[in-house]
Amino acid sequence: MSQCARVNGTCKRCEGELPFDFTMAFQPIVDVSLAKIDAYEALVRGPQGESAWSVISQVTDNLLYHFDQACRVKAIEMASALDMPTALSINFLPNAVYEPRACIQATLDVSQRVGWPTDRLIFEITETERVRDRQHLCNIIDAYRSMGFRTALDDFGNGYANLDLLTDLIPDKIKIDRELVMNCDQDIRRQSLLRSIIQLADELAIKLIAEGVETHAEALWLAREGIPCQQGFYYARPAVNALADDKALTHRLMALREESQQARLKVPNE
Repeated sequence: MSQCARVNGTCKRCEGELPFDFTMAFQPIVDVSLAKIDAYEALVRGPQGESAWSVISQVTDNLLYHFDQACRVKAIEMASALDMPTALSINFLPNAVYEPRACIQATLDVSQRVGWPTDRLIFEITETERVRDRQHLCNIIDAYRSMGFRTALDDFGNGYANLDLLTDLIPDKIKIDRELVMNCDQDIRRQSLLRSIIQLADELAIKLIAEGVETHAEALWLAREGIPCQQGFYYARPAVNALADDKALTHRLMALREESQQARLKVPNE
């Protein structure tokens, strides 16, 4: 992955028109401890709001690099048009990045064009297949950090986003997969695993985000245990070309913050 396909200002892999259209939906990532929306994740959707799979299933190997770039550009353009007041989190495939500084150029160009601050961009490392070159992924993260971006390891605890990645990678955030979050308020085994991840993240100075939070009980347990940053249907479903109702969500977050604080007072020795 040492050679980029960009020649004389043209990238055969990243430029040109895609043979299909798509749009973006935005889902908030909240911080219960601050009772506010911390960021939004951009999620690909069909042009009429169809599922992500309806789009991704059309992405062939030849279109992978171009699609990855197009998603970044569209997400930033739409976030800017919506006057998004928070950071924007964008998924990317490490295997679709040849040379980090060359492949990021389209992102920098659109950010400058629409006035989007690059320090409000977070790149989520998403992998449906094992990373072929671990050092290449480390180089991407290091390069992005040097340019002021933040990175997150997505779907931690499921598939290829496993513990061994942290022997080499230094992401700013870890997004804990729904598989570990589900029924965490009742499942003792999940509670044990999550507490271990909390301790690990604290020692490595990595911020945790719980994905797939769907119930009040899950949200409360996570906030009480030390994972206030959360994302899921309990707070808001992804909205196509729209942001969450900030006032309603803030009200819910304030109530949840108060409840989690009271819960901690009741179990000071836990």
